[in-house]
Amino acid sequence: MTTPGRPLLGCIADDFTGATDLANNLVRAGMRTVQTIGLPEPGAAAIEADALVVALKSRTVPAAEAVAQSLAALRWLQDQGVQQVYFKYCSTFDSTPAGNIGPVTDALLDALHGPGQGFTIACPAFPVNQRTVFKGHLFVGDLLLSDSSMRHHPLTPMHDANLVRVMQAQTRRRVGLVAQDVVAAGPQAIVARFAQLQAEGVGVAVVDAVSNADLMAIGVALKGLPLVTAGSGIAIGLPQNWGLGGDAARDAANGAANVAANAGTDASALPAFEGLAAAVSGSCSAATNAQVAAFQAAGRPAFAVDPLAIAAGHDVAAQALAWAEPLLAAGPVLVHATAEPAAVQAVQAQLGAERAGSLVEGVLAAVARGLVQRGVRRLVVAGGETSGAVVQALAVRQLAIGPQIDPGVPWTWAATGLGVPVHLALKSGNFGSTDFFLKTLA
Repeated sequence: MTTPGRPLLGCIADDFTGATDLANNLVRAGMRTVQTIGLPEPGAAAIEADALVVALKSRTVPAAEAVAQSLAALRWLQDQGVQQVYFKYCSTFDSTPAGNIGPVTDALLDALHGPGQGFTIACPAFPVNQRTVFKGHLFVGDLLLSDSSMRHHPLTPMHDANLVRVMQAQTRRRVGLVAQDVVAAGPQAIVARFAQLQAEGVGVAVVDAVSNADLMAIGVALKGLPLVTAGSGIAIGLPQNWGLGGDAARDAANGAANVAANAGTDASALPAFEGLAAAVSGSCSAATNAQVAAFQAAGRPAFAVDPLAIAAGHDVAAQALAWAEPLLAAGPVLVHATAEPAAVQAVQAQLGAERAGSLVEGVLAAVARGLVQRGVRRLVVAGGETSGAVVQALAVRQLAIGPQIDPGVPWTWAATGLGVPVHLALKSGNFGSTDFFLKTLA
């Protein structure tokens, strides 16, 4: 059971949307959860919660920098007295052969157990969002990861769906597999397989999961494991180890296909909405492209940010804000750099992927700050890198997690460095229904 004031689970998320995705699942599974933006300042007051989620912006930085950030977060969480550590990455395993999932996993295991020692899992499965792992292969809906739109990701294109092979390229440890037939046999069978793999010298086990029931069984098997690495789906099954449960746990236990069915009933209440509404989008995922198109098809105003214009020295942020200001009173507006893969590749060919991404993030962060200064108090942000830039531009230090909008995307509420609070929805590029912007800003 929980101990008042003492956190049970300490989480390190490699981007900001992933952090809110994880926090959302923990809240819905019965854990009082607080998300911090980076590490709290030295001397900050202790946080009373069952789970602490530290949101980093480490997914696409150099591996050494990601390791340093993650180890600092680990030390802070250990100082808070957490019982288990959770390294959270994307449900599409966004990474490159050089990292950052493997190097961070190695560093955390080394810190917890000693160099080359320890054991953990790797499981990005989130079935309610159509991310499943079978025979070690990651599927996005009915497609292998390598056949999905992730093969066109501008920063972390994924060309191999075999997670055992992908993870083995990134880690110094031997990688093994806990296959679906073992998972289906229940927690005891999973624990026995863990022991067998460890006896064979395996340090990281990719774990199959195709349903919420699988996540619940895996969760039980992970009781007492010092380090868990996973997408946000595994969070559904962990709270039961401390006698907790909530919407997500009940849905999983009942075999419900739609975890959103009871969305918000266990989530922390947030202050009422007020003020103007807007969205900024830097994601170029297939899902976000469809969401931007739906917003425009409904007749809502949208401003497209041109990376080449930014590179040419134009003040695109000022242009976007001048465009938005007279429109805001009539309803939500969207400022976006969302584009089809061919257009993204053409820009990257001229500017380079890293520079193009950095330019767009900077402009969208400035736009978001300007929108809040102009009265926006309900802001939707699409894309992990964009969300990180926006939250930093608003000088947000901590998020209160509220009700779920779509699986993996909750409303949050935060004080800002601008002296006003704001409701934020930080959306992974791949998440959300086609009408996400419309219904969230309605």
